[in-house]
Amino acid sequence: MAGDGAWASAAEIAKAVASGRTSAATVVDATLARIDARNPALNAFTAVTAERARERACAVDAAPDKAKLPLAGVPFAVKNLFDIAGLATAAGSKINRAHPPASRDAPLIERLEAAGAVLVGALNMGEYAYDFTGENVHDGPSRNPHDLSRMTGGSSGGSGGAVAGGLVPLALGSDTNGSIRVPSSFCGIFGLKPTYGRLTRARTFPFVTSLDHLGPFARNARDLALGYDAMQGPDPDDPVCAQKAAEPVAGLLGRGLDGLRIAVAGGYFRQGAFPEALEAVRRVAKALDARDEVEIPEAARARAAAYVVTATEGAALHLERLRKHAHDFDPAVRDRLIAGAMVPAALVAKAQVFRRWYRARVLDLFARYDAIIAPATPCTAPRIGQQTFLLDGVEMPLRPNVGIYTQPISFIGLPVAAVPVPLEPLPIGVQIVAAPWREDIVLRVAHTLEQMNVAAAPRPL
Repeated sequence: MAGDGAWASAAEIAKAVASGRTSAATVVDATLARIDARNPALNAFTAVTAERARERACAVDAAPDKAKLPLAGVPFAVKNLFDIAGLATAAGSKINRAHPPASRDAPLIERLEAAGAVLVGALNMGEYAYDFTGENVHDGPSRNPHDLSRMTGGSSGGSGGAVAGGLVPLALGSDTNGSIRVPSSFCGIFGLKPTYGRLTRARTFPFVTSLDHLGPFARNARDLALGYDAMQGPDPDDPVCAQKAAEPVAGLLGRGLDGLRIAVAGGYFRQGAFPEALEAVRRVAKALDARDEVEIPEAARARAAAYVVTATEGAALHLERLRKHAHDFDPAVRDRLIAGAMVPAALVAKAQVFRRWYRARVLDLFARYDAIIAPATPCTAPRIGQQTFLLDGVEMPLRPNVGIYTQPISFIGLPVAAVPVPLEPLPIGVQIVAAPWREDIVLRVAHTLEQMNVAAAPRPL
């Protein structure tokens, strides 16, 4: 908790507040001051809930059982597609700003605050979450704390920038095709995309219902686990939320790699990778003694099918807005949605049939291995506004191809932890993938890599 506490972990803050060494009010005041000072450069926040945060901090300080609050006084912020009472849920768009303010917080906000955390605001994002860059035409781009000329990645760009930039120790984002893992990779932080259906999505603005996940960002694996544990549990307001009791994982991190069989994804997951992505995977594999290489079958086709599902479901959600407010969309987002509306139904049906086949084949791999590692992004953070990059020597559009390694995994809802490998001059992420409901495994591996000093969230210079 030295200095202004910018780099204190959530666990450290909660311990200090619970013991009385500091107060939640002091932590929140310092956080709001940092946001005021640093956010103009990072452009991570679109709204700061200062009055609410101070009131909530005072309530935490007055609680008689602070020691029982695992996130006592921990500031956090959420991607602006989460409902926040009193704010319109923008979802990165111009159109939604005319909506009435939300009357109630999203359940994941309620659960974090029940654990003692304090919401300090809403975060920048790509319009309607259809984005891999972190650039927003209405609010401006989120900026990477390691180099302000570079992307944060998207669509949870503000979440990545706020955590990596020391504004908050914990943030929430969403991941449909990679929108937690891409910012984690570009910003050099830890991110968790849980199993599809593990965390409730109620009172959040959707993108692709059959692919949407919500999850946390942090600067270490323990904080990820603490946030994840606080948010678990069934919710009848989300029809796909699993009716599973909470299965806490924070207490399991110390088990390390004991008994785990880990392999490296080859084939598709090496094609197009820049040297830095391959080096990050090599370091992680060496540390984990992961010597087996496995082929995830038909990963390229899975990515194509994910695009079909994304485009068509996204278009169906926005048809009325496209008819009435076409000129209020980011033109790039609008054009992708219009294209999705014209995809033949037969192609969608084929993609869904393939999805079932592909899921079964990938799950077969987890009969032999507990975790599989793969690059999170093909490269480190590109420059803001960059339109193309070279993949295997071919100039390709950057925006759709940043997620080449994340889409085949989220397509079937597997849990993934993104871990940062601090290369020079920029960090890059590696995915740790496990079978459904095994968030404990991906977080154990992430924590072990951190203990080995292979994974770490570097502070910006």
